[in-house]
Amino acid sequence: MGAADQLTFNNLRAAHFPPERNHISAHITLFHQLPPSCLDELDRLIRRIAADTPPPAASLREIYSLGGGVAYRIDSEALLAVRARIADHFTGMLTLQDQGTPRLHITVQNKVTSGEARALLAELAVDFQPRALKIAGLAAHHYLGGPWQPAFAHNFRGVRT
Repeated sequence: MGAADQLTFNNLRAAHFPPERNHISAHITLFHQLPPSCLDELDRLIRRIAADTPPPAASLREIYSLGGGVAYRIDSEALLAVRARIADHFTGMLTLQDQGTPRLHITVQNKVTSGEARALLAELAVDFQPRALKIAGLAAHHYLGGPWQPAFAHNFRGVRT
């Protein structure tokens, strides 16, 4: 995400995500698991995509319940098109979970009671207005059984950090 959006959603996660489970910054998951043996290939592909692709247009559409948490739904045909390029490249290597089209979202709370989730949803919904969301680049992480380790990140064409 862009720096301002990243800060906003990181702050929401810090305030509402159970601390013992909050091991990664706010993010939009495009894939849950790609083979670790493909990391170098993924890095090269993402570099190419980032170099030839402007930042995808995206918008925050609504806040919704995850049952035991809260997330912001994202609309972005352009980001889904980028994801499709990656999926096409790794055809035959995707898990069942990653073979479908994801519902783009940013989770700000998870693994809490339904009452806590309902309360946060009501609180956040009071001031929510659909708005544009900046998408700055793509990143990959290694899952280490709790914490996550960054593997790489590449910004889309024209994005400066």
